[in-house]
Amino acid sequence: MDDKTRIEIEAAAFRALRHHLMERRADVQNIDLMNLAGFCRNCLARWYQEAANERGIAMTKDEAREIYYGTPYEDWRAAHQIEADDARKAAFEVAFRENVGPREG
Repeated sequence: MDDKTRIEIEAAAFRALRHHLMERRADVQNIDLMNLAGFCRNCLARWYQEAANERGIAMTKDEAREIYYGTPYEDWRAAHQIEADDARKAAFEVAFRENVGPREG
């Protein structure tokens, strides 16, 4: 397989994953994704931002999230996210530290 075809297939797979998480399973909470899989929608937006930045395209975290979510993050969050209980929050702290690194602030 040539590189162009591989990149096109990888991009299609990313679009399918995004569609699944945003359209078909918007009910799945980010905290549950992180606790189970070690990544969530915000990670995907961050990876998008990092890929843009590596290519010399300036993009902030908020800009990447708006591109990924298709709306300002706070709007999506208000429409789809629910408050997590203490057990899920504690599990998230572990998952975040193991998969992303120490939390800032």
